[in-house]
Order: sequence, then C-alpha cells, then structure tokens
Amino acid sequence: MNNAIEIKGLTKHFPGFALEGLNLTLPSGCILGLIGENGAGKSTTIKLLLGMLTPDAGTASVLGADIGGDLRPVKEEIGVVLDEPGLPHMLKAGQIDKIMGSIYQNWSSGDFAALLRRLDLPEDKPYGDFSRGMKMKMGLAIALAHKPRLLLLDEATSGLDPVVRDDVTDLLLDFTRDEGHSILLSSHIVSDLEKVCDYIAFLHKGKLMLMEEKDVLMSEYGLLQCSLTEAEQIDPAAVIGRRDTPYGCRLIVRRDAVPVGTALGSVSIEELFIFMVKEEQV
Repeated sequence: MNNAIEIKGLTKHFPGFALEGLNLTLPSGCILGLIGENGAGKSTTIKLLLGMLTPDAGTASVLGADIGGDLRPVKEEIGVVLDEPGLPHMLKAGQIDKIMGSIYQNWSSGDFAALLRRLDLPEDKPYGDFSRGMKMKMGLAIALAHKPRLLLLDEATSGLDPVVRDDVTDLLLDFTRDEGHSILLSSHIVSDLEKVCDYIAFLHKGKLMLMEEKDVLMSEYGLLQCSLTEAEQIDPAAVIGRRDTPYGCRLIVRRDAVPVGTALGSVSIEELFIFMVKEEQV
C-alpha cells in the first residue's frame, strides 16, 4: 500500500513554540485523525505539508511529492479545508462554481451542484450571509468538487452543531470508500475523530505522544478503577495515566501488562488522550 503522506523528523521553530521531530505516516485509503489541544501544532503541520511554511529540519512527502520541491503537480489532487475557507463575502454558489472551474483542471460543476444539494447549501445566498456551519460545508464542497485524492482538513468540524458534524463525517466516510482516497483530519473534538478515523495521532505542545491504529488503541488499553492501595500494586510501566479521586483511583493501563483476570473497563480515545496529557504534565 502506498502512503499518501510520509513525515520524518519534521521540525519548525517559532518564538515560544516548536514542532519537534514529527514522524507520521498516512496510508492510502485511510483517515488519520490528528488530535491535540489548541496550539499543539496541528495547523503548523498542515501548513508545512502545503508548502505554506518551510521546515527547519526533517522531510515530508505528499502523494509522493517532496514538500521541499515543487508541489504544483500534486496540488490539483489535494483538497484543503482550513478553519476559515476565506471566500469573498459577496459570492453566490454559481459564481463560486465559475471561479473554481477556472482554477482547477479537474473541477466538476455537476459534482459541485450535487454536493450543494447533499449539504443543503443555498444557491442564491451570498457567502457572507452563511452561518459558520454553512461556510465549512461550502469549503468541503469546493474541496471535493475538483476530485482530489487527499483531503487536508484543519479543524473542519470545530464550532459546528451535532447535526452538521454528522453530515460532514458521513461525507468523509463516503470519500474514503475509494481506496485511492485519504484524509488527514485535525481536530480537538475527539469524538468526531473517533467515529471516522482508521489511525489516531496525539500531538501535545509540538510533540507526537502516540500514533496507532484506532482499533489497536481501543483493544490495547483499558480503564481500571480501584483503591489507592490497589493502584500501588500495579506495575508503573503498565500505567499510561492516573487520576486520584476521593473515592479511589482511575488508571488507564496496558491490558497485556496487568495480571490476568484484572477487571478492566473500555476506554475512549478522548479519555486516553486526556489521561496521557495530564500524566505528561506531572
């Protein structure tokens, strides 16, 4: 299987922040969720992949093209939705269609019209009068209508109501039914990523804490609720995160590193991320 994205040791320094030695791989046909709090480095990563920023160290390729070289041959095959699509406010759908048709060689007016209908977007309303959810859906419609192989979505579900987020996740799942299509989706809304992603990466303060297949994460870790005394008997190497309460202790542990027969509950991706971040801060 080819990789849609390969990142090795990618580094970018800013005053007060650094993305340090990032290593990520997105296999073709998959969705990779990049989880992190605001300021973790998610947008920096996407901008580096698009050539909007120049790395200080490391390498990366997108659809086989080195980001340090000429990305123009593959940019037609990349659909991008940033936190704010940034279209002129006076434009209506028909005008957007004509403009984008002059920009993208593979633009499909038929696909664009179908996406507008599917996403319930008006054809006669200026973009500036759209709600935030409508703007993000328009950004997705534009990204998909030029037939990309790769979608880069930066906080594309942030601030959307649950119904709109559900529409968006359905659209993304449909997109990756084609094994040649891939998605890198960054968000701090972990529940959205948990629904759609094949791989999960945790980014915290510019450093990659973990990257793994979602199903492996769900099966590899468990939640142990016990007394403080019982918690002390658990091998520290098995513990990913710990939270003490007045009623006992909650541990996220590696299932294969605790005694056989230990009663463990399931753990969500969100719980795993929060526990790991808080453990790293101790």
